[in-house]
Amino acid sequence: MLIKTHLALTLFFVLILLPFVSYKIIFILVSLIATYIPDIDIKNSKLGRKIIFRPLQFFVSHRGFFHSFSFLFLITFIFLMIFPRIALGFFIGYASHLFADSFTLNGITPFPPWKKKIFGKIQTGGSIEKILFFVLLIVNLLLIVKYIFVS
Repeated sequence: MLIKTHLALTLFFVLILLPFVSYKIIFILVSLIATYIPDIDIKNSKLGRKIIFRPLQFFVSHRGFFHSFSFLFLITFIFLMIFPRIALGFFIGYASHLFADSFTLNGITPFPPWKKKIFGKIQTGGSIEKILFFVLLIVNLLLIVKYIFVS
């Protein structure tokens, strides 16, 4: 999926969970930033373009270990132990990215070293993704309006 769709999906989950979160600003920011992280292993992604991540790209393949729930659970556990306030936001942002990519044609390998792949029928940048993005955009706007005017 394209990053704009990942961000729209993450924002949807953030808006749904926001009433239940104590540290709202931290939760929102960390969730949205975490959405970018799984793609650090590809050089044309927002983070992958940064020179600091280039050496990493020689050692891992795109949609490899960084696109796995194994990595997500490991890093979330570390955050729970060291920085508990950011753990939920990290989990939501990262997990929503993996969730979305699991519906694409390329899919993901959710639990390496287990080789089983999960995938769907959505082509990255294709018409179904464009419709999904538009629907998420409308739903997110409605949720934001609800929070502003109803709450």
